[in-house]
Amino acid sequence: MGLNFDHLENQVRTYAPSDSAVFWKTREKFGGLSNMAAGFPLLVNGVKIRTSEALYQAMRFPTRPDVQELILGEISPMTAKMRSKPFREFTRDDWSSVRVPIMRWCLRLKLYQNWEKFGHALRETGSLPIVEKKTKHADFWGAKYVEPDELIGPNILGRLLMELRDDLEQMPSPPEHLAPLNLKQFLLLGREIEAVRIVQSPVSILF
Repeated sequence: MGLNFDHLENQVRTYAPSDSAVFWKTREKFGGLSNMAAGFPLLVNGVKIRTSEALYQAMRFPTRPDVQELILGEISPMTAKMRSKPFREFTRDDWSSVRVPIMRWCLRLKLYQNWEKFGHALRETGSLPIVEKKTKHADFWGAKYVEPDELIGPNILGRLLMELRDDLEQMPSPPEHLAPLNLKQFLLLGREIEAVRIVQSPVSILF
């Protein structure tokens, strides 16, 4: 099962927050589901990456390794996101059509390389809908309160996490490798991203 990629921005969903696993701030319950959450480091092509947010933002700029390096060099995931903004004109041309597969790949890598910790965060949600709360507008990735008891938005990140949670239930252990996406210019710091070896020891020792 996967998302229907046709007109995702129009696939609005409604959620009852009292019956959902809602995340926003990383230190709150379910905060580990956020791409902004620390403590889930990644390793791609031998490059140490602090958060899935930094990796996702770097993937915008496959032909600008200098920009990727700036993003990955930031300690804070929010700062990594902000660092990318002045360079948005250099975002890959097909970003709107590849951002969801790239986000799915980043989340899968986050799980595989942080199997126990991120697996626990996903399982802690039980069978509840997972919703990323937005405060200003119901953007592509999350949902916004429109009533005290109603969140509305596409919630693409939450839906990807639910998809990953479903997959997790069928996997007793992580695979040995995560294949790269079949995309043109799937690059990190000037190199094609290779199959990522899934290390069994905690990746947290990298930082």
